[in-house]
Amino acid sequence: MTITLYDCATAPSPRRARILLAEKAIAHATVQIDLRSNEQLGEAYRRINPQCTVPALRTEEGAVLTDNAGIAAYLEALRPEPPLLGRTPLEKAEIASWNWRIEFDGLLAIAEALRNSSPAMANRALPGPRDHPQIPELGQRGLARVQDFFATLDAHLAGRDFIATERFSIADITAVVAVDFARVVKVKPSEQHPQLQRWRAAMALRPSMAL
Repeated sequence: MTITLYDCATAPSPRRARILLAEKAIAHATVQIDLRSNEQLGEAYRRINPQCTVPALRTEEGAVLTDNAGIAAYLEALRPEPPLLGRTPLEKAEIASWNWRIEFDGLLAIAEALRNSSPAMANRALPGPRDHPQIPELGQRGLARVQDFFATLDAHLAGRDFIATERFSIADITAVVAVDFARVVKVKPSEQHPQLQRWRAAMALRPSMAL
């Protein structure tokens, strides 16, 4: 069975899976899910992924993985080279730790700011099958968290080419997507973040980052 990615070209979460697939050079089919028309909430997609989120990945075995953590674990096991989750126990731990920090302090903070402030997200403050009202104070808190995230990442990248270990890893993928996603809440690296700007420019040289 062909690996199939259920994708949305404009959303940050499936972009992480697209970049990972490209870095691993894994052939796959793609099915676009239109989030703007709420296709993810329709019955057809609910049968694929009851969580009503993207990405989802149908594996060679026919199983459907419905989050980036599972997708990354599957693809790394399917094609170990290049190792994007680490080689040694210590590398695996360092990469996992930074990947989690970037998800929590970066991606979730941006989503918190966007989903609790954008009129287009009214009553959709959380992803998934159920509606949730916006809380404006969370939008403001999210913006503050994003600023802290950029400062932390800039300081961490001083003297470093990659987020974790000495090689490109999934932590770099997640960080690129987070930094780019922050533009939706009008936050981007500035002259206050020279290390972050340098690292992002280097990441742009990788063909996968154009996806």
